[in-house]
Amino acid sequence: MKPCYAWLLVSSLALSGCAGTNLRSQSPEGIADVLEVDTKLVGSVARPFGHNYVAVEAIALATCLDNTGEDPAPSPQRAALLHELQTIGVQNPNQLLASPSTAMILVKGQLPPGVQKGDKFDIEVKVPSHSEAASLRGGWLMETRLTEMAVLGGAIRQGHPLAVGEGPILVDPSADGEKDRAILLRGKVLGGGIATRSRDLGLFIGPEDKSVRLAAQVGQVINARFHTFHRGIKQGVATPKTDERIDLKVHPRYKDNIARYIRVVRAIPLKESPAEQALRIELLERQLLDPISAATAALRLEAIGRKSVESLAKGVENADPEVRFYAAEALAYLDDSRAAAPLARAAREEPTFRAFALAALSSMVDMSARDALFELLEVASSETRYGAFRAIWAMNPNDPAIRGENLGGQFGYHVLNTSGPAMVHVTRSYRPEVVVFGHEQTLKAPFILDAGKQIMVKGVAGKVTVSRFAPGKPDQKRVVSTKLDEVIRAIVELGGTYPDVVQALQHAKTSGALDARFEVDALPEEDRIYQQREAESDVVEPLAGAAQKSEPQIVAANPLPELFPGRKRKSAR
Repeated sequence: MKPCYAWLLVSSLALSGCAGTNLRSQSPEGIADVLEVDTKLVGSVARPFGHNYVAVEAIALATCLDNTGEDPAPSPQRAALLHELQTIGVQNPNQLLASPSTAMILVKGQLPPGVQKGDKFDIEVKVPSHSEAASLRGGWLMETRLTEMAVLGGAIRQGHPLAVGEGPILVDPSADGEKDRAILLRGKVLGGGIATRSRDLGLFIGPEDKSVRLAAQVGQVINARFHTFHRGIKQGVATPKTDERIDLKVHPRYKDNIARYIRVVRAIPLKESPAEQALRIELLERQLLDPISAATAALRLEAIGRKSVESLAKGVENADPEVRFYAAEALAYLDDSRAAAPLARAAREEPTFRAFALAALSSMVDMSARDALFELLEVASSETRYGAFRAIWAMNPNDPAIRGENLGGQFGYHVLNTSGPAMVHVTRSYRPEVVVFGHEQTLKAPFILDAGKQIMVKGVAGKVTVSRFAPGKPDQKRVVSTKLDEVIRAIVELGGTYPDVVQALQHAKTSGALDARFEVDALPEEDRIYQQREAESDVVEPLAGAAQKSEPQIVAANPLPELFPGRKRKSAR
């Protein structure tokens, strides 16, 4: 510890009372420890609200089925669906339910924290238990209102509508036959939910601490750390509303990592002099270099802001992979270029940190982050390549190198001119999307592919005929080359949906017509524990059994960013 800092601290505390005498008798390390313990953070007086996922549900109708629907038996669900259909003005709803081209389905979605009116999210659908429907493939979710829902007194009670849902139902394209019936009876509508209300995000002060003065103080220290610009005018992110409530706007840098944003906000000190801050930075720097305390220390340094970047930069140079990662992650959210190289290394070599490293890189404005992500598009690991693409898209969806197009007004279509192994990636979450790694991919004839129930793709002698057969309508055809890009576009031109394109690609891979690697939702995962780092591999071996406990373990201490939706999401009702 620098003696001048210790003198400044003791002098400032002596002015305020006897605390100076208590500290003066301690060692420099003891002074720092007391300072850290006594530093009151925002999180010590305020807890977050609006930071969990909210489950919304509906009982709805799937239409456009190929005679695989059913007339549902009398039940509370059927009664609720009939009421909904009558509310939106459907004539003869019982007749519509009786059609084999329709089926009653249960719809669920998760409204993310910080969601704004008009934002899109995924919807999951499935038929009720004991349904006689055969398949949802080719189905369309009829527009429905999604609400918080509960069963009370044997009847289904709905809250206020929070979203609407509609769109094509994506069923696992590999599912087929009676053995896969359970899979055929559920699916997703990617981006099919649209929020009709914005969700509030903020902090509540506990009853024992609440006061107008404290709420104002909390808002002031948060705004000193975070601000945004509206029409060129600088604005703080925190707005005290009452003596116990402070509303928060999401800072753009954390738009895909709300959980981290809340943690950083709660780690902001309520009151700290420059001398106290200097001493605390020195203590946190020492804690950062210890793998046990690195995650917490990095987050608290990030909460301090730009004054902590040199301490974090020292962590980036550390030999320990955990210290290096946590320091680089915090440095990225402060948009320092020194974070780019170690985060790219973590994404390549340590699957435990991959999702977090990619999300942190996507938050940066510095060009070094963009360059690092583009280098990752060339590696062998499919989840690293696609994760890097998603991070670039989150950073700037209009980047000319990855922008692509909204094909047929239905899904994102991106053809990347990469030199890595050829790969085609499709999604079952986040947003409907086809990403082609390698722009000159072709299909190997001869082949016959199904693209939904009405489109057939036949390849022979260097050409491909895409045909659409619809009852009561003239047949339509497109003749194209064997280039994958032309085939995809022809399917969409003939009215094919995103699920139709995914089915055709899946069929092309299983039949041998597509040489390239075909991946579905190759996303970095959460809750991984590894014994050692791997280079450019998708094959990972989690720890198992007590005999391996002596081996070094690396576990990510952070919540999964919203950029990579995971299976474990907490819902708030």
